[in-house]
Amino acid sequence: MNKPLKVALVQQSNSSDLAKNLNKSIEGIREAASKDAQLIVLQELHRSIYFCQTEDVSFFNLAETIPGSSTEILGQLAKELEVVIVASLFEKRATGLYHNTAVILEKDGTIAGKYRKMHIPDDPGFYEKFYFTPGDLGFEPIDTSIGRLGVLICWDQWFPEGARLMAMKGAQVLIYPTAIGWSINDSQDEKIRQRDAWMIIQRSHAVSNGIPVISCNRVGHESDPSLQSQGIRFWGNSFIAGSQGEILAHASSDQEEVLTVTLNLERSEEVRRIWPYLRDRRIDHYQDLLKIYRD
Repeated sequence: MNKPLKVALVQQSNSSDLAKNLNKSIEGIREAASKDAQLIVLQELHRSIYFCQTEDVSFFNLAETIPGSSTEILGQLAKELEVVIVASLFEKRATGLYHNTAVILEKDGTIAGKYRKMHIPDDPGFYEKFYFTPGDLGFEPIDTSIGRLGVLICWDQWFPEGARLMAMKGAQVLIYPTAIGWSINDSQDEKIRQRDAWMIIQRSHAVSNGIPVISCNRVGHESDPSLQSQGIRFWGNSFIAGSQGEILAHASSDQEEVLTVTLNLERSEEVRRIWPYLRDRRIDHYQDLLKIYRD
């Protein structure tokens, strides 16, 4: 993976029309492939609306097995286009057991691996604990034909521990499929603070680990199915950052876009030589990190 790697992400809006959503993703993948992208990242839960705005057992009908229909369709596409695809799915592991799962599809159409979301939020408008069992696969990078990928999902992006563990296991790039947005009632200043914090924390993972970050968010307004709120305005702003946190590509807050950029992964070696954070970690004094809180 020391050769230049062209990567892409697909930022899209979603509706209750599952077929239309999937077709948008497929069109985005084809556009990215036409621009010679080798790695293509889709946003969190790209097949459906963000149903976690409310707690409704009927939404469990959206879940699917892995392997399943989506991995078959996307696997065939990956093979046809000879690209690696990171897709985010609502996984039905067993009756009554579901995960928020990213699956990585190889250039030959096979499943290279998957990651189950580890940190599960439960906040107003983001009631994910109702739907998703916390992941049990740990923070394990996925080996692919284009390199070792550290794939995490959305809420994971706020926790430096996951990014660090992926980097310590040799991840060469961090990838975050995401679904995050504003409440309609947020002030403009609050919206800016939230968006900036979201970008800063992920760019800091690039800096502290010396590897690039790909963050793919959804865009557009989605109504609250329960009508208890005015819904969420997903803020887009998908981006790709280099190994010093520099922004290499940045999407808008309100448009569907396909971003592509070529990563020079040799820079990670150069950056880690001048900023040797892994060398200087004081693991002999980090024991308290295993506590929830230091009283």
